[in-house]
Amino acid sequence: MIVPGSSSQALAAELAAAIDEPLAAVEYDRFPDGETYAAVPDFDADRAVVVATTDSNDAWVELFQLQDAVREAGATEVVTVLPYMGYARQDEAFEAGGPVSARAMARAASAGTDRVVLVNPHEEAVASFFDGHVTVVDAAARLAEPLPDDLNDPLFLSPDAGAVELAEHVCDAYGRGDTDYFEKVRHSGSEVEITPSDADASDRDVVIVDDIVATGSTMSEAVTHLDSDGAHRVFAACVHPLLVRNARTKLERAGIERIVGTDTVERDVSVVSVAPAVAAAVETVTQ
Repeated sequence: MIVPGSSSQALAAELAAAIDEPLAAVEYDRFPDGETYAAVPDFDADRAVVVATTDSNDAWVELFQLQDAVREAGATEVVTVLPYMGYARQDEAFEAGGPVSARAMARAASAGTDRVVLVNPHEEAVASFFDGHVTVVDAAARLAEPLPDDLNDPLFLSPDAGAVELAEHVCDAYGRGDTDYFEKVRHSGSEVEITPSDADASDRDVVIVDDIVATGSTMSEAVTHLDSDGAHRVFAACVHPLLVRNARTKLERAGIERIVGTDTVERDVSVVSVAPAVAAAVETVTQ
């Protein structure tokens, strides 16, 4: 039975259809003192697949409650799908005495599950923080599907060297084009400095590919450089479209023609589902 977190209801429904599993009815509530409550009143299955994007502290608490609720209801196996894992970027201590927050959250999640499926964690090393079996799913290739068929001499760019593999996967799935990356220096959570790539973007359609778009600072800075280089059209493609604060406005003002994302984080730009990739992983780890 597929058990959706409140931030992953559309993806959970897609996954339920993909693997022909029933979708559980879930109740989400909040007590007057602010504490959250998540329950699965009609759960009746041996296996629970909890699908929960943890894009907020409340979402993490909700995940832990759903894991506990299905165990209480009699589930003998719990598989936890984290389409987007919050805190994954905090994979090391920022200063002496600081926490490794990704590790802390992974340990907490491990207590309530038998297996974990992660979709494009920001750092794959976070998989080692979980206890037990972890499957990492790469859904980047799904981003090629909603791109226009008529891209002119396409160039797929990642904002830094660390994400160039994502750009390569999208390019391969699209079927033609070149890949390259910018040099990026991050000065703070919202301030970045971008150095243009060596690739010639003049009169070409460019797709900027990243795993996460949060504040939009990196993407909008990249577009500025591409405009000065004479790029024709610029598209943004990301696995996890967080788009917090004024990120959407930044990107629109920068002149990006279209933003495409997956449903790991459910936004209006989530035009393609990771359900097929997740389904393959769930079927593998639950056999």
